[in-house]
Amino acid sequence: MKKTIQVFCKSKEARMGLLFAMPAILGFLIFTLGPMIASAFFSLTEYNGVGTPNFIGFENYEVLFTTDPAFKNSLSVTLQYIVMSVPMNIIVSFLIAFLLSQNIRCRGFFRAAYYMPTIVPLVATSIVWKWLLDPSSGIVNYLFRVMGLPVSRFLFDEQTVLPSMAVMGVWQTGTTMLVFLAGFQGIPRQLYEAVEVDGGSAWRKFKNITVPLMTPSIFFNLVIGLINGFQTFTQAYIITSGGPNNKSNFVILQLYKEAFTYGRMGRACAIAWIIFVIIVILTVLNFKISNKWVYYESGDRA
Repeated sequence: MKKTIQVFCKSKEARMGLLFAMPAILGFLIFTLGPMIASAFFSLTEYNGVGTPNFIGFENYEVLFTTDPAFKNSLSVTLQYIVMSVPMNIIVSFLIAFLLSQNIRCRGFFRAAYYMPTIVPLVATSIVWKWLLDPSSGIVNYLFRVMGLPVSRFLFDEQTVLPSMAVMGVWQTGTTMLVFLAGFQGIPRQLYEAVEVDGGSAWRKFKNITVPLMTPSIFFNLVIGLINGFQTFTQAYIITSGGPNNKSNFVILQLYKEAFTYGRMGRACAIAWIIFVIIVILTVLNFKISNKWVYYESGDRA
């Protein structure tokens, strides 16, 4: 009898657990898994989002990789942007987090101030940066003129649009900084004290303790930065619309144009799946390579 009651209680607990988890399960099935399956099907069709899909197999993928220069350009632009922005964001956020982990006055204020731009809507931030970097009336070029420096067209020149957007991205790396800050606070103080006892310099502490024990945080931000880089859209859509001369036409912006400008929903779904596969491959490669440079407090590699 006792065993029967225990089985019933366990079964009841299982049912209650499933009941409370059901909103998350349904949300995943309806808003994530369902759309993914649908987009996989539509990527194999000629579909404008309204009529009946016409199954064409892998023709959308073939066109994208062979006869569609706009997609190739957008993929190249996105990769160039990632190469510029991800290292810059990681280095700047790392240095700022390192400074904010020290015992300085008003440390809480500076932490909040640096994180604040992250919670500002990206649309508003893009509009402000468009005004700041305006070639004729922007405050940045005005300051350049006052200091006797050459002015720039920034977001409106083929050569400078991507570097300008990469610099803009540093403005919203507060979350990256918080991850690094948490990593700095997790480093045992006794390790630094041991180096001091041995007469080690500040550089030695930074090189032999700080950097190795921060590699897990660096690795995490690297993976997240790569994923976010492939999802860049708002800045280009608001400021440049992909210009000048498609030099800021990111792959997500190209996906948007295929779906809602040209009415080629099937091809847009194909682009989405190509991006998904690229992100998965890069993430797996990062995990494979991480065991060569990511260290943990125990001294073991990843």
